[in-house]
Amino acid sequence: MFPTLPLVLLALSQWQSFIPQTYALNNGLAKTPPMGWNPYNFYAYGWNLFTAPLNDATEAVYNNTAKAIVNLGLDKLGYTIISLEAGWQGTTRDASGKFTWNTAKYPSGIPALGSFLHSLGLKLGVYSDAGFFSCDSSNGKDHWLGSLGHEAADAATFASWGMDYLKYDNCYAVNSTDFVNWAPPIPLEPHYTAMQNAIEATKRPIIFAICEWGVQDPARWAPAVGHSWRISNDIGPPASWANFFRIINQVVPITGFAGPGAWNDLDMLEVGNSPLTTAEQQTHFAFWAAAKSPLIISTNVINITSTTLSILRNERLIAVNQDPLGKSIALKRRYSNDNDVWAGPLSDGSTVVIVVNWQNVQRSLTLNLADVGFSSATLMDLWSGSSLGKFTNTYTATVPAHGNLALKLTGGTAAPKPSFTTYAAAAKQNIVAGGAQVATVNTTQVVGNIGSGGTLTFTGVDGGTAGGTKLVSIDFINADVAFRNSACSNCRNAFVSVNNGTAVQVQFPLSGQSWNIVYKGYLVSLSGFKAGTTNTVQFSNPATGVFGPNLVQIGVQK
Repeated sequence: MFPTLPLVLLALSQWQSFIPQTYALNNGLAKTPPMGWNPYNFYAYGWNLFTAPLNDATEAVYNNTAKAIVNLGLDKLGYTIISLEAGWQGTTRDASGKFTWNTAKYPSGIPALGSFLHSLGLKLGVYSDAGFFSCDSSNGKDHWLGSLGHEAADAATFASWGMDYLKYDNCYAVNSTDFVNWAPPIPLEPHYTAMQNAIEATKRPIIFAICEWGVQDPARWAPAVGHSWRISNDIGPPASWANFFRIINQVVPITGFAGPGAWNDLDMLEVGNSPLTTAEQQTHFAFWAAAKSPLIISTNVINITSTTLSILRNERLIAVNQDPLGKSIALKRRYSNDNDVWAGPLSDGSTVVIVVNWQNVQRSLTLNLADVGFSSATLMDLWSGSSLGKFTNTYTATVPAHGNLALKLTGGTAAPKPSFTTYAAAAKQNIVAGGAQVATVNTTQVVGNIGSGGTLTFTGVDGGTAGGTKLVSIDFINADVAFRNSACSNCRNAFVSVNNGTAVQVQFPLSGQSWNIVYKGYLVSLSGFKAGTTNTVQFSNPATGVFGPNLVQIGVQK
């Protein structure tokens, strides 16, 4: 059950006192997103979730994986960080209080593993936790060592082993009995700052990957603390298309926080893992690459398939990921239940465009170039490398179920920018009914509780001289953060009708992680306008106990 509007507004995140930071550590590391391998999604602490128990990610697995990465030439493409995952640690410190490892799994020791990786030209990634114990797969029963309160000693120990990368998790962060807390009563930033300070004290160049699952909106503080930050709960295992949708919705409002030295981490790659289809794996990889997420392979590389390799080896998409400009793609249009259009600039002046087919059927899919700011452009297919030629207004191609278009646009002619007549949601002439309410957020009035019988109807809307279909811009608030999948994970649905016509479903992703962050300029096309200024636009959601976003204003294209 969603809280009513007053409760939602009173529950503004206490962590909003953190001022959004747009600068990175500026220590010369991770100027492009890190790339490498981690066992978690496939090995999952010793279990392959899709077949049967198998050998854990032991010393032998790491050694053989490292050799495979070199033999396959993946290291030459940038996949150089070989990272330990939870389960390598001991459960007690030695007599001098130093970190220990599981000697049964790693008989030669972690320093020897680091030396072996370095001899191959690879890098050693270490896993630890900003809590009393680390995460595990037994609901917290394993009590593998964490680093809370031991930051300086552990950073020095890890550095002495040759650590190049630290993934720093978030279990047992509050106390020694609270395994996973999605709403901790303490700020997490100091835990991560303490380890970053300890890393700096070692004088060793170490990439610091913050893994606190998107709790407390890390994009707004983590750029000053680490080189990357997980934006969400785990992508798996098991892999699923629903996980992809949940994570995509969570990155929508924070794409602008990423840049050289500081990256939104959408979690490790599921490329190569069942039950994702090949098309879904391609969409996953293309989106992660263009969103400038770290590209961390997390599948069985020792027995890798040619199909998986073809995805991971795509040099054009890797080049997009490693582009020195470091600008993420951003959401340009969402056609609910149909397709997403994302785009972003590259350092050579071109634009990368990713179109995601949300439908579970192969079909003809059309990109409207105006959605990414152009009336015409020359297109390249980033999957095949083929030059597609110059297109005006639209480009159409056949796309498989849950597949994608990954395009590079050059020589574009800018499309004219639309202008809008705006209408405030809380304006007196509007009709707020059925439980919907007006409230003040910051200094702006909004309308919430739209749904479960609550409606907001804009009146006196100008349909221009001809009416018809109009581009509508919506400013909204949605902080309904999801750590598990649902029918609309990290999004809220509203149904919008013009002049009492057939309502259209509109999916609204997150605007942020508190109910005072506004997403501006969400675009939808709505039909049914009449000429003149007597139009109505109504927002609702008929489902019991289900609400749309809080609305700030709409704009109707002039």
